[in-house]
Amino acid sequence: MSGTPTADDRLQVLEAITDSALGHLDQDKVMATILARVREVLGADTATVLRHDPSAQLLQAIAASGIEEEVYQNVRIAVGAGFAGRVAAERRPVVLDRVDETTVVNVLLRERGLRTLLGVPMLAGDELVGVLHVGSVTPREFPETDVELLQLVAARLALELQIDVSTSDRAAASALQRSLLPGRLPEIDGLRFSARYVPGTEPGVGGDWYDLFPLPGDRLGIVMGDVAGHGLTAAVIMGRLRSALRAYALESDDPAEVLSKLDRKVHHFEPDALATVAYGIVPPSHDRVALSLAGHLPPVLAIPGSRSVFVDVPVDPPIGVIVSKRRRSVVEVPHGSVLAFYTDGLVERRDHLIDVGLQRLTDVVTADEPEVVCSRVMAALVGGTPAQDDIALLVARHDGD
Repeated sequence: MSGTPTADDRLQVLEAITDSALGHLDQDKVMATILARVREVLGADTATVLRHDPSAQLLQAIAASGIEEEVYQNVRIAVGAGFAGRVAAERRPVVLDRVDETTVVNVLLRERGLRTLLGVPMLAGDELVGVLHVGSVTPREFPETDVELLQLVAARLALELQIDVSTSDRAAASALQRSLLPGRLPEIDGLRFSARYVPGTEPGVGGDWYDLFPLPGDRLGIVMGDVAGHGLTAAVIMGRLRSALRAYALESDDPAEVLSKLDRKVHHFEPDALATVAYGIVPPSHDRVALSLAGHLPPVLAIPGSRSVFVDVPVDPPIGVIVSKRRRSVVEVPHGSVLAFYTDGLVERRDHLIDVGLQRLTDVVTADEPEVVCSRVMAALVGGTPAQDDIALLVARHDGD
């Protein structure tokens, strides 16, 4: 079929891209079905979808009909380079009637002998999702009806990609975070623990984490952290920070020095990352904790017979903010006392100031069993209302002599 699409042709494509049966297919088969129908209706020899990677500013071929090698060989085009890069950069339809090294950087298109190309951006609102283009090995014109039809298909494919990326990222982030949180809290004579992690209702899993790990000399490391942002990116950064902190913890018994090294690592390798971290080291006696706070809210200390308080330690800037020197403090933890670490998702709500949540937290943290404290905190600060942000809570009790 060639020439200008008729009303029946357009209807065929509309049926293809809205067919409810496609919902039962995986993304690859959906893309292949739609691209094959587009080629048939437009009389094109090739059809290709390139997905936009905003972090790298690249277009990657993920589906093709006619030149499947584009996908098999992982073709990548920089935004602004060549034909597809121009479509992405200008975010408008482009018709190309000369295919050579001056206009097209994808060697496969030139080798196949394409003479004419039509490309349209795949947009979701103001967001560039990718580029859809078709090509012909014979010189031809693409009238406005062709352009409009391809834009219609591009909008459908953009939605398909967004759903797939969102679902995949959410699943990957959730799996990554579950794998990095302690599956089982350590059993240590003289210390008992309880913890909670609840993902927020905002789109994408966040970068909250807590960690407990043994250190040389029968010491214990305690971490509570929160990476800025949500989704897979935040979860990946969280995993990197967790691993780096553990490595630095083996090199120093000063929590401030450990966080300083973590800060240098972030500045060098991930300059756009930002995270708050509380890191403490507990000695074998368990009666105190050496603590350093990088932008993180101070833990709550509950001593038997006394009102719970936030530990009185200085809070330095977050990881990712240049600091000349980070500070270390020592917090006494008498027998029977409880120390509660948490992320800001526990105490922040849109309908009240953070001070309200902080006050509620000190009201319910008491020198009781860790599991009792966790349950009471979650009931008082979460209750029956889902939190918008992720929540991490770790409660430690000193029981030993």
